[in-house]
Amino acid sequence: MDQEKERAITSLFEVVSSIERKWANEWNNHNVLGFSKSHILILDYLSQEGPKRPSAIADRLKVTTGGVTVLTSKLINAGFIEKTQHATDRRASQLKITADGEDILEDSRQQVSALIQNMFGMLSAEEVQTLRDIFAKLLNAEPNRHE
Repeated sequence: MDQEKERAITSLFEVVSSIERKWANEWNNHNVLGFSKSHILILDYLSQEGPKRPSAIADRLKVTTGGVTVLTSKLINAGFIEKTQHATDRRASQLKITADGEDILEDSRQQVSALIQNMFGMLSAEEVQTLRDIFAKLLNAEPNRHE
């Protein structure tokens, strides 16, 4: 890799790290719900897709099934999701969102919308789409693959 590209990637890494910190700080400073972004992503996934096995949630969030257990325990205890038996495989459990979970998800959507507007509102729709496409490409890139 040439030095100019290496410097640009280092700078990009610093900017992306700063954006992540800013996003986390904004979330934490304005979070009246008491749940992390990952909790909200789980609720949204279950709301959009219906009941899912913990392994499907782990795949979606790019975390371990142990991580899903930790995250979902708080949601189960709060009554926002429930564990049920899988419809076709009695040995497997699945998680589904409750009515209270749908309510808290709606509240969180308003909070997320305000956060996103604060962080990205100065960008045009085209810039947001380009940024999203670039990040999606990075997420789907194979490790150690350099073009």
